[in-house]
Amino acid sequence: MLIRLFLFAAFYCPLFAAAETARPAYTPPPPAVMSSGSVMQIVFSLILVLAAVALVAWLLKRISLPQHGAANLLRVVSGVAVGQRERVVLVEINDTWLILGVAPGQVRTLHTMPKGPIPAQPDHAFGNADGKFQMWLKQMVEKRNAN
Repeated sequence: MLIRLFLFAAFYCPLFAAAETARPAYTPPPPAVMSSGSVMQIVFSLILVLAAVALVAWLLKRISLPQHGAANLLRVVSGVAVGQRERVVLVEINDTWLILGVAPGQVRTLHTMPKGPIPAQPDHAFGNADGKFQMWLKQMVEKRNAN
């Protein structure tokens, strides 16, 4: 009987000791309270990151490093829109000018000519320098008012 008692004590004592020293159940910490200061810090950080992205994009656009290779041979001299999605473009390649018609999905050569001097632009954006349009408009307004 003593042996049984000894075996019982040897077998169950470690279980009793483990039960007494067992850790309590996990209780999660209380949720963090977001103060207005922490929200402002997050918003400020976001604005700072977005401003940095915009600054880098602006700098890359301003720098506009020259293209390497064959792209240096081409230069767009001028262009004009002739429709909502169509353009006529003057492109310089070495000593040749190409007049191209550009539309969505296609580019066509309209004319080829040797490189020449670029005509000077008038000082003002509308009309010609001698004022023919202004005189014509004035005459039309006078005719309309006279009737």
